Amino acid sequence: MEATVVRTGTEGKTWGGGNDPLKASYGKMMMWFFILSDALTFSGFLAAYGFSRFKFIDSWPIADEVFNHFPFLHGVNAPMYYVALMTFILIFSSVTMVLAVDAGHQLKKGKVTIYMFLTIIGGLIFLGSQAWEWKNFISGEYGAVTTKGGNILQFVDADGHRVGLSEIAVPMEGDRVAHEGRNGIWFDEGEGLPTYTLDEIKAGFEANENLFIRTQMLTEEGEKTLLSREESLQKLNTEAVGTVEGANLEQNEYGHPLFADFFFFITGFHGFHVLSGVIINIIIFFNVIIGTYEKRKNYEMVEKVGLYWHFVDLVWVFVFTFFYLV
Repeated sequence: MEATVVRTGTEGKTWGGGNDPLKASYGKMMMWFFILSDALTFSGFLAAYGFSRFKFIDSWPIADEVFNHFPFLHGVNAPMYYVALMTFILIFSSVTMVLAVDAGHQLKKGKVTIYMFLTIIGGLIFLGSQAWEWKNFISGEYGAVTTKGGNILQFVDADGHRVGLSEIAVPMEGDRVAHEGRNGIWFDEGEGLPTYTLDEIKAGFEANENLFIRTQMLTEEGEKTLLSREESLQKLNTEAVGTVEGANLEQNEYGHPLFADFFFFITGFHGFHVLSGVIINIIIFFNVIIGTYEKRKNYEMVEKVGLYWHFVDLVWVFVFTFFYLV
């Protein structure tokens, strides 16, 4: 049985092969295919984050308390301010990329050079800001105590303000016991030794009656559960097994371990995309300077790189919304 193809004219005709499918070059089509596949990858990561957060919604860290730093403003509570600034810088770099593509269509080499340079600077600032965020996230600010079940106990004063381990610990003399699998002690010798031992924290807490413990469990109002003085003492003496400062892939001072795992993986994966985009933009930038595309009378390569850069910016909007705002 033979199939019959009826052509009704050139308008609306489907792609019949060649180098310009659907009036788009082969290079742009391949870039769109890559963007689609990468979008599905990020969607899977964010969906996994959403399911995990929903499962542990009663103990998930409060983002405003975690990302509250701002450069050169030590001790100032600025929730989300710096992350919002990072987002603005990345979105602004997407605007300059649009201007670079438009200038390329008009074959204006000078303007393409300027806007590409601004796009690269924006990407580098974002990467530096993300590295600064990672540094603060890893080092931590207050520290906390871990329990037998892997939960986190944080310290607050009578006014509900966080209190760091450095303000509580009472220095004690003596050698620390080496960790062994049979004794379950969470510190050992070497550079990985915690700054403060659990005994030092207990001694300082018992000596200060204005200190209280709050757990990582959230109340119906969305705030962490604050224990009374008696409950705090009992919790510290019966359930605490060690201290933690900052975050790693096993535990963190902010709450559930999965929070740090997803933070490192998702923001790190996106940061890798931004770094790749900056490197590619630099290569295209130098090609623009030496007149490669001017000779071709075609700046399509700038447009293809622009598609990737816009995708990276759009993904960050979703990461910012899911991880920092919701």
